[in-house]
Amino acid sequence: MSGIATNKTSFFRSNYEHVTLPAVYTFVFIIGLGANGWAVKSLLQKWKILGHINVFLLNLGVANFLFLPTLPFLSAYYFMRNKWIFGDAFCKITRFCFNLNLYGSIGFLTCISVYRYLAIVHPMRVMGKITVTLSVVISVLVWLLVSVQSLPDMFYPKTSANNTHTNRTEKCHHTTSTEYVENYLKYSVGWTLTGFVMPLLILLGCYGHVTLVFCRKNTINKVVKQRSLRLLFILILLFSVCYIPYHIFKNLSLYSRVLFSTNKKYPSWDKRVFCAHQISRGLVCLNSVLNPLVYLHVMDILAQLQQLLQRFRQTFTRLFVSNYVSVPVAQTANTAIS
Repeated sequence: MSGIATNKTSFFRSNYEHVTLPAVYTFVFIIGLGANGWAVKSLLQKWKILGHINVFLLNLGVANFLFLPTLPFLSAYYFMRNKWIFGDAFCKITRFCFNLNLYGSIGFLTCISVYRYLAIVHPMRVMGKITVTLSVVISVLVWLLVSVQSLPDMFYPKTSANNTHTNRTEKCHHTTSTEYVENYLKYSVGWTLTGFVMPLLILLGCYGHVTLVFCRKNTINKVVKQRSLRLLFILILLFSVCYIPYHIFKNLSLYSRVLFSTNKKYPSWDKRVFCAHQISRGLVCLNSVLNPLVYLHVMDILAQLQQLLQRFRQTFTRLFVSNYVSVPVAQTANTAIS
């Protein structure tokens, strides 16, 4: 039975890693470039209408464009059966761009969620306080944080010799080589907690409160409710499909390698985790295709909120003007009677 399981794993690795994964990368590269190009173009056209949140949307697009150009090289690598021919430095650059895309996207999606939360739950408190300058400062801080988190990954060895019979090829690891896997696991767990778990908790807290507000208040426009809930669904889809499986199975796979380096034997669950981790590596790249959906719904929601805010201002102005005008008229009338 163990021989059959090994053959199945080898068949899966040969077909998925060397055929399906390059196909997924190629698909994401083509569709992602087109979708993100359209989204950024639409964003720039509506720049003045959307306000401060467009800074985060623009940075989300930048995060995607940092990663998408590396996909053809990764497709070639896996299609050539893990033969990296582009050098150690470029291997590290491609992995670094992947990390910037992944954790930059998570960071800016979290910023968008917090801004949406404040606009819906505390609209009067934040009116006039959230500016474009503040959004730019927060964006710079997000990039700095993501870079600091990702930079140690560059110092781990990314390439190693892969001796297969008579051929000697170079592998481009997305984590690191076996010699350093124990330290890398500790780093990866801390990275997961700060770069993924904490933003996920913030996002869940924001939209959990927003959902409660929607349930309790009937004064919020129905269209705003529907579009906000759709955005929530897209974010849940992004995290459930792209981010959560990747982080779980990445760390489990690293832990399995640590056990092997210690006991010279893989745990019984290693083959299942290996297969799930390979699939999650394909799914995590889909965030560059799904992110444009966030552009679409955020722009729709902001347009609706802009209309509601404009109506509120017009109503307030009419009431103020009518009260201001009515006072002199009343005083004039009283003077005439006296």
